[in-house]
Amino acid sequence: MKYLHTMVRVSNLEAALDFWVTKLGLEEIRRYNNEGGRFTLVFLAAPGDSDAQVELTYNWDPEELTGGRNFGHLAYAVDDIYETCSRLQAAGVAIHRPPRDGYMAFVRSPDGISVELQQKRALAPKEPWKSMPNQGTW
Repeated sequence: MKYLHTMVRVSNLEAALDFWVTKLGLEEIRRYNNEGGRFTLVFLAAPGDSDAQVELTYNWDPEELTGGRNFGHLAYAVDDIYETCSRLQAAGVAIHRPPRDGYMAFVRSPDGISVELQQKRALAPKEPWKSMPNQGTW
């Protein structure tokens, strides 16, 4: 398992970048604009440490960020998402977003912290995951 990033929602991308980059000193690693989803992702890291990233998520449509909505999830890369989800499920962990695509799943910690699991290299979709619906929120 390898730590990937922590996602934080921001209400003003320019102000957030001013804080994280200009003031705190993180560097922009990459940026992704999604026209259809109406959001921008900006990945930041400390100079020389691109392995531990912060993902700033800016939703283009205004929303009030309350109740922890600005914190999104922790993310980890795994060697085999199907084995990982099977092991977690057998241990009593609910798979909130099953790995239907062979690439990504979401679970929650006992305290409700959302954890994204990403397959290092996407696997072919397979059952029972392919047909499994989302459960709760993730």
